[in-house]
Amino acid sequence: QVQLVESGGGSVQAGGSLTLSCSASRSVYLSSITYCMGWFRQAPGKQREGVATINSDGVTVYADSVKGRFTISKDYAKNTLYLQMNSLKVEDTAMYYCAADYAHASCVYGFSWAMYNGWGQGTQVTVSS
Repeated sequence: QVQLVESGGGSVQAGGSLTLSCSASRSVYLSSITYCMGWFRQAPGKQREGVATINSDGVTVYADSVKGRFTISKDYAKNTLYLQMNSLKVEDTAMYYCAADYAHASCVYGFSWAMYNGWGQGTQVTVSS
C-alpha cells in the first residue's frame, strides 16, 4: 500500500514562507501512474478544507483564500508533491494534509476531501502575528 508522508511544516511569522513536501512510499505511484493529488488543511475546531489540487496533466485549482500566495506542484523525478506557501497569514495556521485520489487522473471531486482515498499523517503549520 502506498503511504504518503508530509514534511516541511513549522512555525513562521506572518508574511513568511514555507514549502511543504509529500512523498509516496512507492515511487512507481507518482512516476508512472498519474492521478489527482491535493493539499487540504484543518484548523482546530474547523472543518477540513481544500487548499489546492493538481491533476495528471498538471492543471491546478486553488481555494480563493490562497490564490496568488500558494503554489502546488509535482516533481516526478523526486516522486514528490509540493506546496509552496508565501505571504502566510495567521489564518493559514492548520494541520496540512497531502491527499490522493487513486481512482482518477482528473480531480473530479475537487475539494470534497471525503472522496480522496489516500492521506498522509499531516504536518503542522503555525503562523504568528
